[in-house]
Amino acid sequence: MERLLNIHIEKLPEGVYLATSDELQGLVAQGRTVAETLEIARDVARKLLEAQSQDQELDYLQPIAEQFNYPLVVGE
Repeated sequence: MERLLNIHIEKLPEGVYLATSDELQGLVAQGRTVAETLEIARDVARKLLEAQSQDQELDYLQPIAEQFNYPLVVGE
């Protein structure tokens, strides 16, 4: 089942992007672009959730609804 995980992305002074999450401890991902950072964050989140699912339920993450808003980044 897919679940919704909120992440925070910020551009660092070095010019790379950093993704973290208050909802999933240990999620840290860095990339050259937002798209690359999201891809890496998704992979890290999957691995962290797989490790956690063996020890505990993941009820703190909400299932994805039939409809939801998603901020689409468009531009350069």
